[in-house]
Amino acid sequence: MVGAALLQRVAVVAVLVGSLLVVVALDARRVERGRALRRRLILGVPWGTLVTVAGVLGVYLFVQGGARAWNAPATIPFRAWSFLYPLGVVTAPFAHAGPGHLLGNLTGTLAFAPLVEYAVGHYPRERGRQSFGSLRENPYARALLVPAAAVVVGLVTGVFSVGPVIGFSGVVFAFAGCALVVFPLRTVVALAGARALSLLTAAVRSPVTVARAEPSFASPWWADIAIQGHALGLLAGVLVGLWLSRRGVVGRPSALRTWAGVLLFGVGQSLWAVYWFRGGGTFVLYRAAGLALVAVLAALVAATTVASARPLVGSGPAGESLRSLPRWQVGAVVLVVVLSALAGPGAAVNLATTSDDPLPGDPLTVRDYEVTYAEDVENGMVSVVDVEAFGETTSVNTSGVVVRSRERHAWVTAVSKSRLAFAGRTVVRVGGVGWLERVVVERRGWNVVGGNSTYRVTFAHAGTSRVVYRSPPARASPTIDGRNVSIRAAPPGFRVAVSRDNRTRTVPMPAENTTATAFGLRFTRDGRQLVASRDDTRVVVARQEVRPGAG
Repeated sequence: MVGAALLQRVAVVAVLVGSLLVVVALDARRVERGRALRRRLILGVPWGTLVTVAGVLGVYLFVQGGARAWNAPATIPFRAWSFLYPLGVVTAPFAHAGPGHLLGNLTGTLAFAPLVEYAVGHYPRERGRQSFGSLRENPYARALLVPAAAVVVGLVTGVFSVGPVIGFSGVVFAFAGCALVVFPLRTVVALAGARALSLLTAAVRSPVTVARAEPSFASPWWADIAIQGHALGLLAGVLVGLWLSRRGVVGRPSALRTWAGVLLFGVGQSLWAVYWFRGGGTFVLYRAAGLALVAVLAALVAATTVASARPLVGSGPAGESLRSLPRWQVGAVVLVVVLSALAGPGAAVNLATTSDDPLPGDPLTVRDYEVTYAEDVENGMVSVVDVEAFGETTSVNTSGVVVRSRERHAWVTAVSKSRLAFAGRTVVRVGGVGWLERVVVERRGWNVVGGNSTYRVTFAHAGTSRVVYRSPPARASPTIDGRNVSIRAAPPGFRVAVSRDNRTRTVPMPAENTTATAFGLRFTRDGRQLVASRDDTRVVVARQEVRPGAG
């Protein structure tokens, strides 16, 4: 099987490369295209893009520990938790949550950054300017403009993105925004190319995928999009593109091309997915409003791109500065205002920090981290300013595995209660630069008939294990000869409680194929079922929680 998979990986790459070589050989203008590339880029190669990709990959491998744990890098210490935690603010735009996240942003960079690099060029094109005449004209220095811009835009998105975001996508959207002003339709083609490259990556990683219908747990796909960070990057890139076009560095496409490019890109990249987290695992999507915003943005960018330098309304008096601004600058001012409005909430939220109140339960300490399990507790990283919009609020409660670090000003629900209930077992990774530790979290419980569940949560770390949470008892609905049955998450495991006439007796949960007796009721473990019997009456009162794929 391994040999067959390797053969398929090699075959798909060989077929695609061969297909490209055939097309290049048939292209009558290939020599001319090659010359055009070499006139703009050193040896016709977008070196700045490649340096950028190498830098982001290096952060994943050597800062986040991806070289040792490719599928599970450290993420908590490299998120932008607060302005009081500079390491997170600096590293968040260049770190990633996993290999899929990383490869998606790298393919986006390879798609859009070369368009920007080609537009700017490694060689000066103004009449009378010579290469190597100064640092500004040095082609090797100009080749580093793309990675330098990536660092600047990344730091801006790290500072002003709302919440503890992570990922290079803000910078990718900045590249795309600049490219949309310069080459709008080419940018849409590049978007399709990025998706084709992502498909190739997936085909190489997993040539054959076998799927079957089974239970799954996932939040809505649009709830995983950092829409505010994407919009920040896109608008920043658009403004840079406008600056380049007005300085004559690049040309200006038609309004229709620009409008179509921005609209198609915005729809293709789900910029319309404006949503709100209501808490308790509930998300609200404003699809219609989001699509309208994308259309307005497309019209604004198109109008600003082609607008003339004439004043908006004649040459008004000096005090009427807006009326006397060139028309394209009026559009640019509107874009700056929108950009500032998007950045403002990030500045407010990122001023937050964690409280010094004790965490619920008995937290596990791993260096500067505290890990615990809690239910219906207020999210410790919600802004101290309760911002409300569309009837929603930022003040929410949460349940699940909570990780806090006062040193890093971090507070996060690393695994929600619902996800843990579905999976049964998961791993929480904490760490920092140069170190990574694992906390294994396990939930075991019973579902009573006609009622809810009772369960316990266990943490395992550094060779030791302990119970950190026990839920309240769960009472079964059947009444057997006047007796009520409950299941309790009591030490050392679970206990069965029988109540009658205000009296209660408990017995340990019987092992499989064994029995226990309380108040005249006999309890038998039959596989994953707990059966209560008295005389000729047999009733299933509880079932052990089952995880996907469990036998």
